[in-house]
Amino acid sequence: MFCPDGLTHGSTRYLHRFACAVTEPAVVRARPFLQRHLHRHARYRAWLPRSNPNGLTCMSSVSNSPSRSGRRPADAPTFVLVHGSGSSSFMWAPVQRELALLGHRSYAVDLPGHGLDAQYPVAYQAPQDLDAWAKEPSTLAGVTLQDNVDTVIDVVERVSEHGPVVLVGASLGGTTITGVGNTIPDLVSRLVYISAWSCVRLPSPVAYMQEPEFAANLMAPLAAFNVGDPAELGVGRANYRTADPDLLAALKAATIADATDEQFRAFLNILQPDESIAVMTADARAQADTWGTINRTYIRLTEDRTLPVAMQDRLIAEADALTPDNPYYVHSLDTSHVGFLLRAAEVAAILDQPRTR
Repeated sequence: MFCPDGLTHGSTRYLHRFACAVTEPAVVRARPFLQRHLHRHARYRAWLPRSNPNGLTCMSSVSNSPSRSGRRPADAPTFVLVHGSGSSSFMWAPVQRELALLGHRSYAVDLPGHGLDAQYPVAYQAPQDLDAWAKEPSTLAGVTLQDNVDTVIDVVERVSEHGPVVLVGASLGGTTITGVGNTIPDLVSRLVYISAWSCVRLPSPVAYMQEPEFAANLMAPLAAFNVGDPAELGVGRANYRTADPDLLAALKAATIADATDEQFRAFLNILQPDESIAVMTADARAQADTWGTINRTYIRLTEDRTLPVAMQDRLIAEADALTPDNPYYVHSLDTSHVGFLLRAAEVAAILDQPRTR
């Protein structure tokens, strides 16, 4: 029930919900109150009533364009965003803000055991007990790539009821969106890989890491971050709360060298320590007859030292050879593996242009 009593300035942003409810008696009775309230706040005067051809009055924005009025074209996509290793939906906030400014809807997925379901044991806090943490069982140990794929399929099926879906994956998230494309190609209008693994000839990211194109990576020093035995835990476990300056400098160089130290530490504090080994080693190869039928884009990150650009180019070439009549649309940004989040407006602009090479 609409009740004007006690309406505050902070609640004015909700008044537009009554814009077209002119046949509701409660709203009609409340209209004089709304007018008085909006007149007191200049920023909301564009919502004041105007007459339509039927003689009714409705509240609207000053613009009649679809993007300003809240009406979305029937073919407007929703962007479903899939994070990479040790991350979560939180990482996508800068890109989601820029997409919203362009009038787009987006949905950032938390893969199983990530986001608010992530595991942060007491032993990981400060002061840390690394010996205890090294033996702590991981909730991600039993999570598979198929679990990730199934999670995103559920999201895509639900989101697709509202229009086309553009599925975006970063880094290890590429294996998940490939699996979704293999399974439900008719529900995905475009796949976008942001320096992400799109396996074709070899089965998994771990297999590709043995290849010469991966040699320019700066991941080797990061082994010192590891805590516990991955074979026993079923996960890779990284101590992102270390204060070791050499380790932190190595991690920054490998992942986000173009950030300030403050930006690097801010990103570090949204990472989670565990990632499933099963996800990284599972067969994630694309299938030509399903995945290969979907329009796809690859955003190369030329300064990437986690997934080097030489490996990105190999992944692109292998995919194009698999489906020569449906090659990647390729874009490049001169930034690091995580640095694209600092260039979110440029990423959103690329996503906003689905057919631009």
